[in-house]
Amino acid sequence: MVNAPRPGSQRLKGKKHRIAPPQLRRFFRRLGPGLITGAADDDPSGISTYSVTGAAFGYAPLWTALFSFPLMTAVQMMCARLGLVTGEGLASVIRRRYPRWVLWSACALLVIANTVNIGADLGGMAKVTEMVTGIRSVFWTPVYAVIIGSFLIWSSYYAIARIFKWLTLVLFSYVLAALFAKPDWAAVLRSTFIPHVEWSGAYWATLVGIFGTTISPYLFFWQASQEVEEEREQGELTVEARRGATNFELRKSRNDVVTGMFFSNLIMYFIILTTAATLHAHGKTTISTAQDAAEALRPLAGNGAYWLFSLGLIGAGMIGVPVLAGSSAYAVAEGAVWRGSLADGAGLAREFYAVIAAGLALGLAFNYAGFNAVSMLFWSAVLNGVLAPPLIVIVLLLTSNPAVMGARANPPWLASLGWITVAVMTVASCAMFATWK
Repeated sequence: MVNAPRPGSQRLKGKKHRIAPPQLRRFFRRLGPGLITGAADDDPSGISTYSVTGAAFGYAPLWTALFSFPLMTAVQMMCARLGLVTGEGLASVIRRRYPRWVLWSACALLVIANTVNIGADLGGMAKVTEMVTGIRSVFWTPVYAVIIGSFLIWSSYYAIARIFKWLTLVLFSYVLAALFAKPDWAAVLRSTFIPHVEWSGAYWATLVGIFGTTISPYLFFWQASQEVEEEREQGELTVEARRGATNFELRKSRNDVVTGMFFSNLIMYFIILTTAATLHAHGKTTISTAQDAAEALRPLAGNGAYWLFSLGLIGAGMIGVPVLAGSSAYAVAEGAVWRGSLADGAGLAREFYAVIAAGLALGLAFNYAGFNAVSMLFWSAVLNGVLAPPLIVIVLLLTSNPAVMGARANPPWLASLGWITVAVMTVASCAMFATWK
């Protein structure tokens, strides 16, 4: 059982109490795990899902960016609070509170979804690189796997976090690409604020894919573990030193998560908008992936949109794949009580880095086993959408439990948003299966 912090505790022991400075630039400097999580949410699988959505249904699904924002924010905020208050990652808390079958079922769901997603993302990055260089994707897939693996194994957590924060800027290329597309702004505004739903298998599968790529299981584990890593960077090396959270820390984490999720959905919105304004508007509604979208953009929106779209996908993969592999490693290491942290060298945490290497290798194998990377990008998002609800239930039960969270248990509004998220994703999955032909 995790010892609960005292109500109203400021947790001064073992910590330096920090006063929040007023400058706006300091606000952005403090952004960390939430911003990186939001950027990782727009991985190549997500970009592909949004591209397919915009091409197939036009502006109509734009409302989903607005609708999903409070839901994904609530889930990630709960995960962040769990890591801050307990001083442990999600898998560690599950191990302490629930039977082993619950722990390893959750880890198995995560690792399966992540492995498929890694394979899809590596394949997507390789395909788009083939498109812009002319060199076959079969060469680029292992190159990206080796670069990402080496980056995770030989770099420090501080360097990784700093590089990830800079890489998030590449995703703004999708905002610029939308401006090249010259959308119908009146139709954009209508679709943003007036929900449109179709009773068809294709529509519901797309909706589940959107939910699955915005509210993904790997982000739950990553968010909680990165809150712990941030505290380790501040010198709090034991669970006891990290346990509990001040009002300032919770407020800082909330701002970080809200900013990261807003950024994530902003990019989602503009990718759907770009492909709707170009591909759908010109009758090209059956693309399979983001690479198809990028290639089709050139004659419709010019070279600027084409290059921004293509390079944005590669940059997104450089954030998304490490987060996927890292979240699997954190979950398995915490569940098995192995030493595991991106701040540790490979010699100190061999099992942890072995999980990362295995995830990259298996993802790579998917591409060479004949699985279609084009299909994997979209269907990995759908898989995440189906698997997420039971994991969200576990997060809800943990973060609403005073025995785990003490006075920091979920306030009613946060718990309500969490249960609404479970209900919405479950209904969407059921509707998908009911309408599938």
